[in-house]
Amino acid sequence: MKLKFVALLIGAFVFLFPFYYMLIGSLQAEPDPSVSGAFPSPGNLTGHNYAEINQAIHLGRSLLNSGIFTGGVILGTLVFGVLAGYALARLQFRGRGLVFNLMLLIQVVPFQLLTIPLYVLIVRSYGLADSYLGMMLPFLINSTAVFVFRQYFLQLPAELFDAARIDGASELSILWRVAVPLVRPALLTGVLLTFIGPWNEFLWPFLITKQQDLQPLAVSLSNYLTTVSARAANPFGAVLAGACVLAAPAVTLFIIFQRRFISTNLSSGVKG
Repeated sequence: MKLKFVALLIGAFVFLFPFYYMLIGSLQAEPDPSVSGAFPSPGNLTGHNYAEINQAIHLGRSLLNSGIFTGGVILGTLVFGVLAGYALARLQFRGRGLVFNLMLLIQVVPFQLLTIPLYVLIVRSYGLADSYLGMMLPFLINSTAVFVFRQYFLQLPAELFDAARIDGASELSILWRVAVPLVRPALLTGVLLTFIGPWNEFLWPFLITKQQDLQPLAVSLSNYLTTVSARAANPFGAVLAGACVLAAPAVTLFIIFQRRFISTNLSSGVKG
């Protein structure tokens, strides 16, 4: 037991050390990339790096853009994911198996292969360059989320749906009043699985946005590295400060919801 505890402790230290080093580096007045830099003297700690990165890229605006982009993608993922997952799990229609297999096939296609046709479609055909909608469109339907919702809906007892149909409820009413309340853990799982992707997404927002006041934080940090960092007093610390701000919401979200992330109570809808 003690050996297991020591092994887990070492594993936790190895996992958390990069986050610790990122935080310490963001607070250093003078960068120290050596091993001793992980344990700086109190006199070398300052919050100036956060003020510098905020002045250079306007952290508040970049965070707002990241929040709008991520929130829109999460909303689309939940709405379309729930509808598609319910249809694939509980509706009988010709070609359902084919649709499900095609959805699984899409998961193995790298997004980079679709970047050029998506760019031509969204920018040239739809004219959605430099817009939030243009950033969100490729991510509004998440095949992984559809798969998760489908698996949760399949676990629900068929008697619940049969009873609702006998009472005359429509499929949308059954979905909203019967199915969705019983798969709340799936909704939370969908939010957590979806959040990290758009929050850290760089390539697509970088291609679709040229206006700095629309760029999310990941893109703003990249622009800082290529344009402003050469003139900064401590670009290393400023970039790490921006990285800490970028990582903070994701880390906080998982810390708060880590228990509910794996919880489920599908049997609560059936008695006896």
